[in-house]
Amino acid sequence: MDAVLRAGAIYLALMILFRISGRRSLGELTSFDFVLLMIIGEATQQGLLGDDFSLTNAVLVIITLITLDVGFSLAKRRFKVLEKWIDGGPTIIVENGAFLRHRMHEARIEEDDIMQAARLAQGLERVDQIKFAIIERNGKISIIPN
Repeated sequence: MDAVLRAGAIYLALMILFRISGRRSLGELTSFDFVLLMIIGEATQQGLLGDDFSLTNAVLVIITLITLDVGFSLAKRRFKVLEKWIDGGPTIIVENGAFLRHRMHEARIEEDDIMQAARLAQGLERVDQIKFAIIERNGKISIIPN
């Protein structure tokens, strides 16, 4: 039972911490972000398994984490408020060629990130060519040209 409680606590803690930390997608991770995720994974493993490194305990922890994840996905489908709180919503960060700096600051997105997405997605070179830039729920930046 201790493993189930540990897994639940770690799952909730990580969900809250990652929600607070922002919506950077896996495709946009820097080398440091990747190393940080590996360190978090190692620290999480220590917290999940404690002193019991048995196969039974590991399987129980994995089952608990998957059950929690499926449970939250079902709850998000049923309660849209929960989905909005956990996953967030899309955020417009450029509107009619103008950076919305307050929203960019909240999302911790720089102009260079937006312009890189504009170049990659649409081949745009200037911000005035962008009608809307939107940070999607998955952290990707969508560009809608003028």
